[in-house]
Amino acid sequence: MSEVAEKTAPVQDHDFENEGRAPEARRMPQAQPQPIEVDESQVIAAYTNFCRVTGTPEELIVDFGLSTQGAGPPVGPIKLTQRAVMNFYTAKRLLGALNMAVQRHEQAFGVLETNVQKRVHPVPR
Repeated sequence: MSEVAEKTAPVQDHDFENEGRAPEARRMPQAQPQPIEVDESQVIAAYTNFCRVTGTPEELIVDFGLSTQGAGPPVGPIKLTQRAVMNFYTAKRLLGALNMAVQRHEQAFGVLETNVQKRVHPVPR
C-alpha cells in the first residue's frame, strides 16, 4: 500500500442537516411506519365520564367509571368498571394520540371547556 493511501481516512457521508447540533438533538433516520394489524373481534366497549390516574415508578394506572351525578361532587362512591395499566412509554404515546384527536376535534367544532361552571348558563327567572 502506498504511503498516501495509509494516511487517507475513508470518506464519510457528512450530515449537513445536523452539523453543529448536540448528539441528542440530531435527527435519527425515520423508518416508514408500517400499518399495524389489529383484531377487534374480542373488544368490549364501555362508556366512561370519570377517570382517575395513579401509578408506580414503573407503571401508570388509569381507572375508568361512570358517575351518575349530573353536576357537583358525587353523592356516593363512583363505581369503577375498567382499569388500564401501562408503562410510561405507552402512556406517552397514548397522551400524544389523545392530544392529536382532541386538537382535531377542537379545530372542527371549537374549544372544549372542561370547567363545568363555565359551560353552565344560569336560567333566567
